[in-house]
Amino acid sequence: MPRKSPAVVLVGRPNVGKSTLFNRIAGIRRAIVAPIAGTTRDVISQSVEWQGSVFQLTDTGGMFGASEDPLHALVAARGRRAIETASIVVFVADAVEGKLPADDEVAAAVRAAGKPVVLAVNKSDDKRAQAGALEFHQLGFEPIIAVSAEHGRGIGDLLDEVVRLLGPPSPAAAERDPADPGPAGGEPARLGRHARDERPTETAVAIVGRPNVGKSSLVNRLLREERVLVSDMPGTTRDAIDTELMWRRRQFRIVDTAGIRRPGTVARSGAVERVSAMQAKRAIDRADVVVLVLDAVEGPTDQDAAIAGAADKAGRGLIIAANKWDLMKASGPGASRAFDEELARQMKFLDYAPVLHLSAATGERVPKLLETIDRVADARRRRVPSAELNRFVTTVTSAHPPASPGRREVRVMYATQVAVAPPTFVFFTNVATTFHFSYERFLVNRLREAFGFAGSPVRIQVRARTRRR
Repeated sequence: MPRKSPAVVLVGRPNVGKSTLFNRIAGIRRAIVAPIAGTTRDVISQSVEWQGSVFQLTDTGGMFGASEDPLHALVAARGRRAIETASIVVFVADAVEGKLPADDEVAAAVRAAGKPVVLAVNKSDDKRAQAGALEFHQLGFEPIIAVSAEHGRGIGDLLDEVVRLLGPPSPAAAERDPADPGPAGGEPARLGRHARDERPTETAVAIVGRPNVGKSSLVNRLLREERVLVSDMPGTTRDAIDTELMWRRRQFRIVDTAGIRRPGTVARSGAVERVSAMQAKRAIDRADVVVLVLDAVEGPTDQDAAIAGAADKAGRGLIIAANKWDLMKASGPGASRAFDEELARQMKFLDYAPVLHLSAATGERVPKLLETIDRVADARRRRVPSAELNRFVTTVTSAHPPASPGRREVRVMYATQVAVAPPTFVFFTNVATTFHFSYERFLVNRLREAFGFAGSPVRIQVRARTRRR
C-alpha cells in the first residue's frame, strides 16, 4: 500500500472550538458544532492541502476535564490513540476562558507523546481574550498562534506553521495516497453480455438505519478495527464518519451515520440530533450504495421503510442487512422465511433490494455484504446497448402493449437508455401519453429479468416521438 499522508491531530478540552476549527480548515461542515461540551465523540478525518503539502486533519472529542457524557472514557481513549499516530499535534485552547486545569492535563498528555506541538489559542478576536491568551505562555509551548475559527482569522498563520513542521514533501509522499486509488482501485469487472459505463475509482457506501441497530458494529467489522465508537446507548454516533476500505482491488468509502428517528422525535430532541439526522440524509444523497441495517429481532418497522424510501427516491443502490441474526437462530429454521415475508409486506416497493441475514457481533455473512455492495454498484452503472434494448422492447410490447387512454392506440416505437446511476430509460410512443403505474412496474420487472439491475432503482420516462419534416 502507498504511504499515508501525515496526520495533524486537533486536541483540547471540551468546547474550545476544535470542531469549528476543523470545519474551517477542511473547508466543509464535516464535524457537528454545538455549544454543548462533549458534542464530538468519534475521531473525524479529512484530507487537507496547504502550500503544496497534503495531510490528514483529524478532529477528536474533548479528552480532559469534567464531562457529563456517559461515553467520555471511550471518547478519551480514542483521542489518546489518535495522538499516538499523529505527526503533529495542534493543541486548541480557549482565549476567553483562559488557562484551566484541564489545559494542563492536555499539555502533559501531548508532552508525553513526544510529538511536535502547535498551540492554537482560539477565540482570540473576542475583547475578553487578551488577558486569558497571555496565560498560555506558562505551558511552555512554542509557537503560539492566535486564531478565530469562527471568523477565519489566523488560520493561514496556523497552517503555515504546520507545513513548516511537516517539512518539504519527501519523494515517497509524492506517491499516490490511498484516498486516490487510481489503478489500485481495480479495473471494472468483465463486461459480460451487457455494456457498462466506466466505473468510478471509489464507491461511496452509506450505512444507515434506526438508532441502536448495530451500524457502528457493522462498520468496525467491515474495517476489521475499532474505527467508530460502539455502545449499547442509542445515539452514540453523532457525526457521519467515513473511512476508506480496499477490498479485492476495489476502493470503498464506508460512511457510518447517526441513527435516524421519526421527524417529530428528532425535532423535539435538540440541535445535536437534528444536525446528526441531516448529516445522515446527506450521506444517503452522496452515496452510490446505501446499506439499510435492520434489527432482526425487532423486525422491519415503518421508520425502516421511510429510510429505505429516501434511498430509493435519491436513486441510490440499496441493500437490506438484517443484523443480529445470531440471536434469531433459536427461533428455528423458519425464522428466515418469516422475516423475509414480513419485510416484503412492509416494503413492497423494494422487492429489487438484496436481503442479507448477518451478524456484526460474530462476523457471520459480513464478507458477503462486500460482495453484494460491489455487485449493486456495478448494476447501478450498467448500460444496455440500444440494439439489444429495442429487441427487448419489440418482444415485450408486442405481447403486452400499453393501455390506450384515448381513442388512438398507443404503440411504443423505440426506447433508449439516457442515463446510469440509476439506469434511466426513455420510451418513445406514437402519441403523447404516460404509462399507467402498473404498466410501468411491469416494464421495470421485465427490464430486471432481462438485464439485471440488482439492488438499483430503475427509472422510466415516456415521450411522444417527434416527426421530422
